[in-house]
Amino acid sequence: MTTREEAFQIVTKYVKNNGLINHMLSVEAAMRFYAEKLNADPEKWGVAGLLHDFDWEIHPSLEEHPSAGAPILRELNVPEDIVHAILSHGEGVERITPMELCLAACDELTGLITAVSLVRPSRSLYDLTASSVKKKWKDRAFAAAINREEIAANTQAFGVELWQHVDNVILAMRKIASQLDLEGSLLPDGSPSEK
Repeated sequence: MTTREEAFQIVTKYVKNNGLINHMLSVEAAMRFYAEKLNADPEKWGVAGLLHDFDWEIHPSLEEHPSAGAPILRELNVPEDIVHAILSHGEGVERITPMELCLAACDELTGLITAVSLVRPSRSLYDLTASSVKKKWKDRAFAAAINREEIAANTQAFGVELWQHVDNVILAMRKIASQLDLEGSLLPDGSPSEK
């Protein structure tokens, strides 16, 4: 089993963009949240989330990512079920296991949640709700690159109601808001900070 520390070393070796690292940390947090909820292995699910985009900077096209990154992960002895989960978040690899379905459901959604947080007056996850995300969901010009239909379909395939899923991922990301620089002007309890 690849440890979280080993996975993070892989990330920092291949990824230089802090925004991309924060995206992978967000997906890791969401994966851990669901693993705990489903009595699965939070370490394994977390590592899959953390590593899922490790090769995006070296293979920045959907034709190559994540398939061209899989051999690198195998050389680094990342377990095959994690490699398969990472492959399944791309095109052409069927998602079968709960871990694979969860990764697909959480991936794009974390980006939308981050984008909504950043346009709020607080610039914080601590006061963000699913209803705020729902308002921006309807605005197709907002975060236009994020495919809402894909998020909805992947969430349905994972077996969770969409807005409950949004709430769950917000809760998961709140746990690491300081790491993501998404505390904004609030404390974890939602009160104003002294910043």
